[in-house]
Amino acid sequence: MNYCWLFVFLSAIVQAQTVTLSGYVREKGTQESLVGVSVGMEGTTIGTVTNAYGFYSLRLPANQTVLIRFSALGYATEEQTMTLTQSLQQNIALTAQAKELDEVKVSGQHQPTEVAQMSVVRLPVSQIKQIPTLLGEKDIIKALQLLPGVQKGTEGSTALYVRGGGPDQNLILLDEAQVYNANHLFGFFSVFNGDAIKNVDFWKGGFPARYGGRLSSVIDLQMKEGGKDKVRGEGGVGLLSSRLTLDGPLKKGKSSFLLSGRRTYLDLLTMPLMPKEEKVGYHFYDLNAKINLDLGEKDKLYLSGYFGSDALRVKEYIDRTSSTIKTNSGLRWGNATGTLRWNHLVNQKLFVNTTLAVTDFRFRLFDEFERVRSDGGENSHTFTEFTSSIRDYTLKTDFDYFPNNAHQVKFGALVTHHRFKPRAYFKENREDNTQEKDNQASSNQEFAVYAEDTYSYKSFSLNAGLRLNGLQTAARTYIFLEPRLTAGYSLSRNLSLKMSYARNNQFIHLLTNTGTGLSTDLWVPSTERVPPQQSDQIAVGLSKAFPKAGLQLTIESYRKWMRGIVAYKEGATFLSFDEGAKPLQWENNVTTGRAWSYGTEVLLQKNKGRLTGWVDYTLSWTVHQFDSLNNGKRFYPRYDRRHDFSLVASYKLSPKVTLSANWVYATGNALTVPQGFYFTQGGLGQTFPERFDYLGSRNSFRAEAYHRLDVAVQFHKKKRWGERTWEVGLYNAYNRQNPLYYYLKTENSPEGQRSRLVKRALFPVIPSVTYNFKF
Repeated sequence: MNYCWLFVFLSAIVQAQTVTLSGYVREKGTQESLVGVSVGMEGTTIGTVTNAYGFYSLRLPANQTVLIRFSALGYATEEQTMTLTQSLQQNIALTAQAKELDEVKVSGQHQPTEVAQMSVVRLPVSQIKQIPTLLGEKDIIKALQLLPGVQKGTEGSTALYVRGGGPDQNLILLDEAQVYNANHLFGFFSVFNGDAIKNVDFWKGGFPARYGGRLSSVIDLQMKEGGKDKVRGEGGVGLLSSRLTLDGPLKKGKSSFLLSGRRTYLDLLTMPLMPKEEKVGYHFYDLNAKINLDLGEKDKLYLSGYFGSDALRVKEYIDRTSSTIKTNSGLRWGNATGTLRWNHLVNQKLFVNTTLAVTDFRFRLFDEFERVRSDGGENSHTFTEFTSSIRDYTLKTDFDYFPNNAHQVKFGALVTHHRFKPRAYFKENREDNTQEKDNQASSNQEFAVYAEDTYSYKSFSLNAGLRLNGLQTAARTYIFLEPRLTAGYSLSRNLSLKMSYARNNQFIHLLTNTGTGLSTDLWVPSTERVPPQQSDQIAVGLSKAFPKAGLQLTIESYRKWMRGIVAYKEGATFLSFDEGAKPLQWENNVTTGRAWSYGTEVLLQKNKGRLTGWVDYTLSWTVHQFDSLNNGKRFYPRYDRRHDFSLVASYKLSPKVTLSANWVYATGNALTVPQGFYFTQGGLGQTFPERFDYLGSRNSFRAEAYHRLDVAVQFHKKKRWGERTWEVGLYNAYNRQNPLYYYLKTENSPEGQRSRLVKRALFPVIPSVTYNFKF
């Protein structure tokens, strides 16, 4: 009993010898919260990083003079000397660094929390904006495609295949709301306007327990909060679209707003010039909005939303002698998200964030046909429509607890109500008053609780977590435990060894015939007959910093096992206007299988000085196996690529001129192509024999290697009202004819009829000019 009292007494003495320093780190001027700022005590391993809302908490020795350093990439380091006799809340403002040409000194000291992170990349939006892109449209998702372990889809698309996973296995969060289809222009651009985005965190593996619901990656994007000091603007005019972003205070120093919009305008320019008989129009738009309310030191409120849509419309008018035909068809898809978040500081050690999020994705395909006969014949008027949609309502609470410098604990819970309508079919014949309908809708509830602890002791750090994931359907309840573990050990000041293990479950599937993640693909839930997907991934890595050169080298090897992945059965589809109202249950037309993926990634980054960018190389294998496909034999999926190399560089030639380029090389896609053809005798009503192509085994053909060079030059100039930038770029600068698909072409020759395999390319060299401005 006496020993217990002694323990309590000694613990009280230790607690009395330390005090807590906490607060928020913000950008000077705008007062935007800064994520991932390193906060450390000089000369020790005592340190932490700010959370997603810029909050930090650190235990320091009492009655001692200490030097505290606050540092972040792109900001001047702030140092404060202080002697604390009691706990203190201290808010810090960091100054954004000007674009200087001189080399900036880089600190090689790692914080323990940084050592515990693995397979994660934080890309500055300012760096993304320097990368040359198609038609000058700066794209966050395409920037991620240039990282190791990320395979690109077809030419120009934004589909991501991360470490052997499919495009549906990426969790995309915008201000904590899920985005299901992040594509514009049939996958050539993403929905994220870089002018409205503050941070991009990209996880390829070793996910912390706070993330769940996907197998392959997490893309966590945070929108800007808006400056609280003055009104600012940013925008640009390009060949494809124009954009404008405004932000500023609602009440100076207390609240702010952000409003950002982007729209294409080719339809506005071309449709008036088209003939009356045929009009084709296409456009997309994005709208981001956010309000940030500071309710005091302990409470903050954020309300944000995203709204975007693509629309393709084709109208045709045919005037014949005996009749007039009108057709009106279209394709439309779009996302809408809304997030309400409340930050509350319980005390200097406990921070809580509560989120209410709504997500809505909708897809619609329709075709209207009308024939008016002038010869006395029967008129006809039919309307056919397909729709698909997902709507989510999510409530979640996350806690950040800082008991001491050795532990940073995160825990929380969430519940999501999903409403799926994977396929709704409607056909109406107005002449005979008939209707056909097939509406497939369902709902389920997903829930999770998690806890994770980042522990550090001297050179060793550990992030250990456990997530309980569950899904409640009408017929069954799924419950899974997901262990997560990431460990790191600093072999020296600038060299660290890391490893990770993660199990993930996914309760949603993407049904696709194209493998590209287009809007016409259908999202469906896990059911009693189609179980969730599951993966296990292990990875080991080595990280080496070269402070004097401003370089960071990372090497990682991984292996991933996936179960329950979903694919259509041979010949199955759900988008056919000729099928009638036959009830097509999607569960009858899919098959499940397994996959294996393994590889090694090398990344060399340079984030300081005139020359910035990275070089990366990936050597990887991905294999699929379905009992109902390819006669049950294993095969390489389309996006399996043995070698993948990227070079991304930006060079500040002067304060007024910036040069940038990226070059990519990858092994060609694995494709199923015709290997021959044969004819069958024509049936009833057929004059000629019918040709059939022989395809052979699945994805047994390897396309030509893919490589491409993009270059751009930016001309900056300071104006009295702000800054303007002209950018001139070339996409596919040396006009490489990269294959999109192959087909058999039959030709007559003196020796007889011969067939050869011909490739079809998509993009030649494409120039672009963009005007950007800030004020």
